[in-house]
Amino acid sequence: MSKTDTATTVTGTRDDLSKGEIFEVLQNKRRRYVIQYLRRHGGPVDLGELATYVASWEYDTARDDISKTQRKRVYTTLQQTHLPKMDKAGIVAYDSDDGIIETTPQTEDLTVYLEIVPGSEFPWREFYLSFGAVSLAIVATLWANLYPFTLVSPLVWATLFAVILSLAAGYHTLSGRAMTLSEYEGPPFEDEE
Repeated sequence: MSKTDTATTVTGTRDDLSKGEIFEVLQNKRRRYVIQYLRRHGGPVDLGELATYVASWEYDTARDDISKTQRKRVYTTLQQTHLPKMDKAGIVAYDSDDGIIETTPQTEDLTVYLEIVPGSEFPWREFYLSFGAVSLAIVATLWANLYPFTLVSPLVWATLFAVILSLAAGYHTLSGRAMTLSEYEGPPFEDEE
């Protein structure tokens, strides 16, 4: 496949992947590592280079310490299984003749699917819904001038709501950054180049 053909492949990706298809492709750690590497380093990427990085992450060792067997095992499965599947789904553009992998417009769109939500994660949607409902109930009681809510100034209530909401949103934002694939399954030697 020539560079022109690769460009055609990239622009001709599917935009209609269902969540089920996306999760099927992303259920494998090696395929997630491929996307992670492409997102960090862009493309085009040589299959050999990609296999070395994926093997180092998978075996949790430095790239220079990867054995030929480990690298070959990763290289072979990427070449024969994972990259063709990802190419067919339009998630990457894989030129099997030249061993070149490129991103597609859909590669970056998968970021949302690479977030990890641990089982112990706080249910933020429920928190925000509950906070909104309680806030509306208190505002309604203030409008109705009901005791004991009228003992406190509406400005104090508004300040309290703003502080709680800001703290919750700030915590949610900071903790959400840590809930990405790169934190949980990230490359152990990402600073090596």
